[in-house]
Amino acid sequence: MSFVVTPAPQISVPVLGTEARFPVHRIYCVGRNYEEHAKEMGFTGREPPFFFLKPTDAVVVVNPGQTASLPYPTLTANLHHEIELVVAIGTGGKNIKAADAHSHIFGYAVGLDMTRRDLQNEMKKQGRPWCIGKAFDHSAPIGPITPAAQAGDVTAAEIALQVNGQDRQRSQVSKLIWNIAETIEHLSAAWELQPGDLIYTGTPEGVAAVVAGDTLHGTVSGLTPITLQVR
Repeated sequence: MSFVVTPAPQISVPVLGTEARFPVHRIYCVGRNYEEHAKEMGFTGREPPFFFLKPTDAVVVVNPGQTASLPYPTLTANLHHEIELVVAIGTGGKNIKAADAHSHIFGYAVGLDMTRRDLQNEMKKQGRPWCIGKAFDHSAPIGPITPAAQAGDVTAAEIALQVNGQDRQRSQVSKLIWNIAETIEHLSAAWELQPGDLIYTGTPEGVAAVVAGDTLHGTVSGLTPITLQVR
């Protein structure tokens, strides 16, 4: 088979403890999935879950023990961090029941949903899609994936982000409005999940702006932390 342009390389994420890599198919993100974050964004209550997507090549792989470079994006003066637990799907399916959801999970990772907040807010005001605020280059940093059997009980994990050594976000995964299994049930009713899908499950309160020179350190207990510097 020949192509009229050179095909893009397969985007992949390292798997902890092995030379094998996780090939990324799609990146799904859950909006406003922690109550306190929903409040700080002007919303309350357990609204139905909603989703948006990022392009696969938005991934920035953060290797263990290294500080990755995070380019400050164009068009924005208000770049926000959002620390998230990422779920890696190993077995696809449609209309997956919450009771069966964990059998579809390959593993977990620490991720960041970077957001051009000013652009997102402007699109919201105009009633337009806000892909420009979420789905830009380098907007999906992620650390190595820990296989589910080695990750412990992520539902009880602490999730946190520090900027220049100071706490910005700190919460518990147990505070998700829609838990991991429920999220997979809702998501798989809208799309047929595929092996290689990543689900960014939402961010807790404390989102705020970063600038060039800032160092971000994200953690979910039991998983490999990530460190990036904005450049």
